[in-house]
Amino acid sequence: MPRSSRFAAFAGAVLAVLPMLASASALDQFKSFVASTKSARGEFVQRQVKQEGGAGARVSTPASGSFSFARPGKFIWTYQKPYEQVLQADGDKLFIYDKDLNQVTVRSLGNALGSSPAAILFGSNDLEKNFNLKEGGSKDGLEWLEATPKSKDTTFDRIGIGLKDGLPQAMELRDSFGQISLLSFSKFEKNPPLPADQFKFVIPKGADVFQQ
Repeated sequence: MPRSSRFAAFAGAVLAVLPMLASASALDQFKSFVASTKSARGEFVQRQVKQEGGAGARVSTPASGSFSFARPGKFIWTYQKPYEQVLQADGDKLFIYDKDLNQVTVRSLGNALGSSPAAILFGSNDLEKNFNLKEGGSKDGLEWLEATPKSKDTTFDRIGIGLKDGLPQAMELRDSFGQISLLSFSKFEKNPPLPADQFKFVIPKGADVFQQ
């Protein structure tokens, strides 16, 4: 998966609430999750599916790594395989660090989270301000919620969130080019104790820094 598209495919997006019945609606589970989860950490696997006409679908090599977040707007999303990259936000700025290139790109976080998949996990609790939410039915043992961005100025047409027992277990991100990014989550820890300075990004020695 191209490095430049990983944040967009994400951003990247990611969890537990009080024990709930598996039969609870996706919307009820999701609202309880958002209300009770101020921070979390865990692991993810990401794949990208691209439709290729008569040739069917092509699935990318899986990317995997770990994440942690503290609402609102603070997160660390680390790709460990197949190559290393870190997306880190301190609530004010977003830092994208490519280890192989020893290069850091710095962007203002601003309203960037608003209608992005990252807002679902890392943003504020006011998701219905930026998304239309509705039930997406049952599939693969999960209850699915469908989130459609209200803003037209976004990469994604639709975002699916699969939940079970109050936990987001998976996400499907569909963009306007017909590509689907699939995320699955594991080892999710809700509201762990996180160091206050964990989300402060330190520029690696000798790294080239680009402001955007």
